Amino acid sequence: MTSVEEPARPGERIRDAARTRAEILDVATQEFARAGYDGARVDEIAARTRTTKRMIYYYFGGKEQLFTAVLERAYGVIREAEQQLDVDHLDPVAAIRRLAELTFDHHERHPDFIRLVSIENIHGAQHIAASEKLGRMGSPALDVIRRILAAGQESGLFTADVDAVDLHAMISSFCFFRVSNRHTFGALFARDLVDPHRREHYRTMLGDMVIAYLTAERAAG
Repeated sequence: MTSVEEPARPGERIRDAARTRAEILDVATQEFARAGYDGARVDEIAARTRTTKRMIYYYFGGKEQLFTAVLERAYGVIREAEQQLDVDHLDPVAAIRRLAELTFDHHERHPDFIRLVSIENIHGAQHIAASEKLGRMGSPALDVIRRILAAGQESGLFTADVDAVDLHAMISSFCFFRVSNRHTFGALFARDLVDPHRREHYRTMLGDMVIAYLTAERAAG
């Protein structure tokens, strides 16, 4: 007597498809971060997953769309963390430090994100510019920064009239450089920027720089 395998139920098919997409994105993230957009191969991504090149094209449409999906997910991770950040109960100085620490911790934990952003900059941000999802995503951090800046200026703790985008760039620059330039900086100056023994030093240093900027007296223009 032979048994007949029951077809997968709709819910199971949906879960299987979600798992397959997630697995493809995991491997594609590693491959694009390792080899860059031009060097990455869909054949290699397929070989490292439980699917085929044909299925990758079915789910994503092609290499360009796959890279865009990788970027969308990578940016989505930090945007979600920013949205969950609760600093309303903190004073403005502690709040802005917490935001800076969030970016510091995220960039350190996600070196592939740093490489993907570097690769996308080489390509002139063309995939980000073409992505409606990334265009709608924006940056929740900016809303948080604006609230903190307003509270700090109202209380008199922050003396500088600072633009939220500028401050976001300032925080991101330090966190990004520390990971992206780790090897070149180490070769030139014999110092590892991600040495765990100096981690708290750099984490505190970032907060100190931001607070110093926000509390500095500005010369009249």
